[in-house]
Amino acid sequence: MNSKHTAFIGLGSNLDSPCDQVLHALRALASLPHTRVLASSSFYRSAPLGYLEQPDFINAVAQLETALSPRALLDALLGLERECGRTREFCNAPRTLDLDVLLYDDLRHHEPSLTIPHPQMHLRAFVLCPLLEIAPNCVIPGVGTVAEALLGCKHQQLERIVNAV
Repeated sequence: MNSKHTAFIGLGSNLDSPCDQVLHALRALASLPHTRVLASSSFYRSAPLGYLEQPDFINAVAQLETALSPRALLDALLGLERECGRTREFCNAPRTLDLDVLLYDDLRHHEPSLTIPHPQMHLRAFVLCPLLEIAPNCVIPGVGTVAEALLGCKHQQLERIVNAV
């Protein structure tokens, strides 16, 4: 690998065997060019946000080491979503797979369709809990520690899935 970067990826699914979709995505992340998975969290079940008339989600977070640029990484993630049948019918619609770049080193970056850190991550227990599990000292640039952010999400129900795979 040329220049190595640490990235955290949020994974989610609520269609077509969500645990299998997330597991497949974790394996696919390991096959991205110049990328390896350093850690992955447990799976968590969470209620949908926004559009509520849909099944619960299965979520996880993966830590990657990658030589891909943030844009190349996002493009690769969008390709994986498409391969898994992701469609974008409307905002917060049910989905086979959702992959988000949460963090990329300590970068603060914004361009069309890519903001790092992910602009909603500090408001979502289904991101913060799995992230805290694999990176307990993680800091969200411009926000603070993951543990501090999680305190603001206490009202969100989250269930760790035992033996999800």
